[in-house]
Amino acid sequence: MKAFSDSDWVACPKTRRSTTGLCIFLGTSLISWKSKKQTIVSRSSSEAKYHALATTTYEVQCLTHFLNDFHIKPNVTIVLYYDNQVVRHIAFNPTFHERTKYIDIDCHVIPEKLNAKLFYLLSIQSCNQLANIFTKPLHHANFKIIISKLGIMSIHYPA
Repeated sequence: MKAFSDSDWVACPKTRRSTTGLCIFLGTSLISWKSKKQTIVSRSSSEAKYHALATTTYEVQCLTHFLNDFHIKPNVTIVLYYDNQVVRHIAFNPTFHERTKYIDIDCHVIPEKLNAKLFYLLSIQSCNQLANIFTKPLHHANFKIIISKLGIMSIHYPA
């Protein structure tokens, strides 16, 4: 299983809330995806991305429990791709200091799941971040590339 997590920052002009985007694959099959406005206004892009990472963590945990109900256990640790180095620093150093004290409960959830080896974090360049499609408008070429990587195809075009 592999997951991609991303967010924009204060993209909504009315509420100034960020959008979380995520997608999760089982093998090469896209099994879960989400694009949702965050419930809080983030004070920084790192906070918005950290909230998106927490949402992805919850989704991965849910899917893992769901697969366990069918006696399917992943034989390797789940890879969670992200594109922000500050997020990695916060995830591995969850001390509450002046810059992260407002991130709240997410500061506890992600390190706990990392220590439990539910997943591990792997950095990815923003241009390769598949969750971008769920958080922001993309150039047509980038859009087509991500759509093909997600395995989405038009049912109206002949095969």
